Amino acid sequence: MKKRMLVLEDGNVFKGFGFGADKETIGEVVFNTGMTGYQESITDQSYNGQLLTFTYPLVGNAGINRDDYESIFPTIKAVIVKEFARRPSNWRSRMNLDEFLTEKDIPGLTGVDTRRLTRVIREHGAMKAILTDFTEETDALIDRLKSVTLPTDQVAQVSTERPYVSPQNGRRVIVIDFGLKHSILHELNKRECHVTVLPHDTKAETILNLKPDGVMLTNGPGDPKDLPYAHDMIRELQKHVPIFGICLGHQLIALANGADTFKMTFGHRGFNHPVREIATGRIDFTSQNHGYAVSEESVDNNELRITHIEINDGTVEGLRHRRYPVFSVQYHPDAAPGPHDAADLFDQFIEEIDAWKVEETNA
Repeated sequence: MKKRMLVLEDGNVFKGFGFGADKETIGEVVFNTGMTGYQESITDQSYNGQLLTFTYPLVGNAGINRDDYESIFPTIKAVIVKEFARRPSNWRSRMNLDEFLTEKDIPGLTGVDTRRLTRVIREHGAMKAILTDFTEETDALIDRLKSVTLPTDQVAQVSTERPYVSPQNGRRVIVIDFGLKHSILHELNKRECHVTVLPHDTKAETILNLKPDGVMLTNGPGDPKDLPYAHDMIRELQKHVPIFGICLGHQLIALANGADTFKMTFGHRGFNHPVREIATGRIDFTSQNHGYAVSEESVDNNELRITHIEINDGTVEGLRHRRYPVFSVQYHPDAAPGPHDAADLFDQFIEEIDAWKVEETNA
């Protein structure tokens, strides 16, 4: 295999060997602590523009199958592993990780001490990095990284350009695609929701003209403050229809209602994050993938209240509107990959829709 290396903006260098696509790439380097679920993670559009490091030492054991895609066209910049399985063993496997990354034009780096890389990110934060061919001239690469500005239009890169329908006979749910995971559609379809998926920049008037029973705001990449049009859309929608926000959708609901968000040092990326529901004390282990969070202090207003917190660091993990049928969580109740502890949130969304319809009928 070809010698390649990862150079970080802070000057750290990690030498290894290339696999997957043979190309240079620049992005933000982050880490995922999950022990399984690599296919779902690689194809999760929330990782758009990022170099994804897996802390588990051997990745690709089960190969790549036809079922576990979260998007057909993954947009991560690179995959970084200690070691990848060249001969996967699973009855569903259709190709190995190397073949998959080559097909999707995604470079990989193996032979890296991913635990040390993770410690660097934990101590210094997620940062810009370049994956390139091996060279002794790293100073020029570091200077180049420092001069690079990463794109801010990440949601536009991953959202659908045209509306499409996932038909069922039940409640009419509009899904606003900020980086939609297929598993969210699956959970709604399991509950017989008739789903219409719309682009990220759809106007509130257009959405309401479709007469939805509920609106879901999906996960997605990047800084929620880069989407002011979404804040305006939410402020109008929440007066007329129940809303459920997941991950980026959660952050957008916060911003639309006067709260604030901030960039975390290294984020939450994995599926062993314990979250406590404040009202009941119930604890769920959750799947998470986010580099931004809602500021707890900023939620002290008349519009929102905090419903869930992350036990380890106190991050705001859930919100509910005080006047409207609007709620959100920072984590992924669709659990792809991860535990299914929070799957009942989709049922809560259905209950919100039904209660709202009764109120509208009696009004």
